[in-house]
This record gives sequence, structure tokens and C-alpha cells, in this order.
Amino acid sequence: MRILFISSNRIGDAVITCGVLDHLIRTYPEARFTIACGPAARDVFARMPNHERTIIVVKHRRDLHWLRLWRDAAFTFWDLVVDMRGSLIAYLLPTRRRAVRRRVPGRMYEQYAAILKIKPPPLPIVWTAPEDRAKAATLLPPGRPVIGFGATANWAPKVWAADRFAELFRRLAEGPLPNAIPAVFAGPGDAERDMAAPLLAALPGALDFRGNLIIPEVAACIQRCALYVGNDSGLMHLAAASETPTIGLCGTTIDRAEEMAPAGKHAAWALADGPSMESLSVDTAYAACMRMLDTVPERTATILAAR
Repeated sequence: MRILFISSNRIGDAVITCGVLDHLIRTYPEARFTIACGPAARDVFARMPNHERTIIVVKHRRDLHWLRLWRDAAFTFWDLVVDMRGSLIAYLLPTRRRAVRRRVPGRMYEQYAAILKIKPPPLPIVWTAPEDRAKAATLLPPGRPVIGFGATANWAPKVWAADRFAELFRRLAEGPLPNAIPAVFAGPGDAERDMAAPLLAALPGALDFRGNLIIPEVAACIQRCALYVGNDSGLMHLAAASETPTIGLCGTTIDRAEEMAPAGKHAAWALADGPSMESLSVDTAYAACMRMLDTVPERTATILAAR
């Protein structure tokens, strides 16, 4: 059985589709999967089971990327084509069955599940390998809680100020997570490095994970964190899917907060009082962190006991 799964160009959206993809892998364990996604999202699928091939979809003017995807996929007869992008491409490919996204109400992961009428909708997941977890163990020091921070986003107005992140860390390290170490995460490229630089400057001694790891390694590092706090970004969705206690920071995108909320067993928003990140106070973010830590007392106790 061969399945073509057309995912997203963006890391966050690709991560959110992985709950449905995992459902398909478990439903059809003999199937071979081809993933179509953008270059930034490629490594989201690097460790997935039954992965046969990835088709990289690089956006071109006049929608020529769809023509190139058709060229790469049209000469295979598929048993199932799942199109999370809601394009016309699934109708142009030879397949026994197709499932194409149509916008419906609900959170994004619920919308993706509705494509295949999966109930209950599966939460997003991340895949890591033993080598990713082993590397993370060497990068994050044992015996002290690590608080991960995602200080970047794909749009500058979605970024919370570095001094507020730093103040939040100090409150957490002086309160529920004593002796904590900050870890700053960012994606690849100079723009992401520069966006996260002010927070690293404000937190001397912070672990620097700015674009020097592949996505499964990032996920493995985040899984070792006691808490992750980050802007509305792909890293936030990766953290939520990793089942690490995750607080997303939302202000500028508050109009889509319900739809795009971080989806995971231990994930929630800290919502601003208005449609800007400036209106999100440290008090509000700290309160959201405290509520989250109160929901995972066993995890917090285990981390503190290992100090």
C-alpha cells in the first residue's frame, strides 16, 4: 500500500498534521508513505515510521510548484492521497481514494482529523530516534531543571520582548523551579539567530540552541525541559506535541488563538489583554506557567528531586 501525504510548508502546521499521519501509520502498518512538504518542514518527518520518500515542494510564482509536485507524483498509482493543503492536486493524481482538506470549525488539529473523519481527533506527535535522545542528554546538564524559551517567530510583531522573557525566567527560577537553567531555542538562519540574540544577552549562561540542531534533536532537547515558554511559532507547536509542559504566548494573533492553540497533553496559551505582544504582561505569563506546573506535579517533583 502506498500513501501520499501532502503536508505544509511551515514547521508548525506540519507538526499539527502529524497526529493524523500517526493514525494512518498505525491503521495501515504495511503502508509506505511519501511526504510532500516545504523545505523548512522536511525534518519534521525524518524519524517517522514507514517513511519511503519526501518530495520537497518549493514555492514558485504562478503556482508552478503544484505542477512540479504533479510531475513527481503522477506516475505512481496511490492507494490513498491525503491533501492537508486543500489544493486541487489530489484530484489530478491516480489514486484509489483521496481525502482533501476543507475548512471546518474547530482547532487546527481537529480540522485535519475531520479530513478523514477520525474521532476522537488525535493530538499531534513528534518522532525522535535513540540518537536524538542520546544527543539531548549530552547537551542538557543533569540534576537541574531546564526552562526552554522560544524567543523567535516568523513575524516580528509575534515576538515577546527579551526583557520580559528574562524577568519570567527569574521568577520561575526563584519560585517553582529553583536553580533552573534557561535554554534558548530558535530556527536556522541569521534572522532567527538575530531575533533570539537579545534574550541570550539578557540571560548569561543560557544554553544556546539557535539553529544548530535538526528538528528531531530539538524535540528531544525540549522533551528534557521542565517547561517550555515560547512565541506563537513552529517551535511552540513542536514543544506542545512533545508533551513537554508548554505555554504559548499569544497577542498579535489573538484573533486565531482558539483555532491555533498549542495542541498537546500539557499545553496552553498565555493570552494578552489586547491584540499585541506589548499587552501580554509577565504577570499573565507567570500565572499561566504556574497553572501548567500545577497540572504536572509528578513531573515537576521528579525534576526537582534530581537536582
